[in-house]
Amino acid sequence: MRIAVPQFPGSNCDQDAIWALRDDLGVEAEYAWHEEFSLDGFDGVFVPGGFTYGDYLRCGAIASRSHIMEAVAKLAAQGKPVIGVCNGFQILCETGLLPGALLPNVGQKFLCQDVWLTAENRDSAWTKQCDRPLRIPIAHGEGRYLADPETLEMLRRENRIAFTYGSPYNGEKREARGEDRDGVTREPGDEFASSLSPLADPNPNGSIERIAGVLNEAGNVLGMMPHPERATKAILGNTDGLAILRGFLEFASKANPRSGSAIAV
Repeated sequence: MRIAVPQFPGSNCDQDAIWALRDDLGVEAEYAWHEEFSLDGFDGVFVPGGFTYGDYLRCGAIASRSHIMEAVAKLAAQGKPVIGVCNGFQILCETGLLPGALLPNVGQKFLCQDVWLTAENRDSAWTKQCDRPLRIPIAHGEGRYLADPETLEMLRRENRIAFTYGSPYNGEKREARGEDRDGVTREPGDEFASSLSPLADPNPNGSIERIAGVLNEAGNVLGMMPHPERATKAILGNTDGLAILRGFLEFASKANPRSGSAIAV
């Protein structure tokens, strides 16, 4: 299995994606320069985060016109999986592969922190392994998802809202009972219980309807602001991102049977 990681001037999360795929998931991942016209031979694409072209015009606007995004669109039309994270999500929206737009965060501040994600759509390959809330980091200044009412209705009707920002308790109000996400009661001050505490603001960038990630109509393209590739190794303190990336690679294996399963975890 070969996964392409496009590089644009200003990409800065491409190495995170490469090493998460290679080291933590054991698949072949290669950089693909933005001037490339073809992604033939690749089984999926990970469009990384960063600040392409310095975020001039709008985040992702210039990168969306790069030659390689024509190749990404062609690969997506073939049913192969494409994930765009952070600036990658912005690029996919600017390209038109995903609906909606990413606007400056409420409060106009760059945010770098953990958030809790809930999979709203467990039917997709991306989310079917996400059977509990996930703690995933964000790092962005323009991550406030926005779409018009008609688009939101379409996303809800077609079950295309992949992730929403939320709490570790998945709406079950377990905090009031002093229980963690596994239902185990923890003593006040317990380090593990503290790590599961709800954030002061569960929707820090102000996304409409707390949307953190959406799918395309065919379900093979996912865009999300949080960074699953930064939560794939115990030494980083968090492996919750593996649930999403494993789904991505299983999707790629099924979409490209010749590649077989090369997932190491």
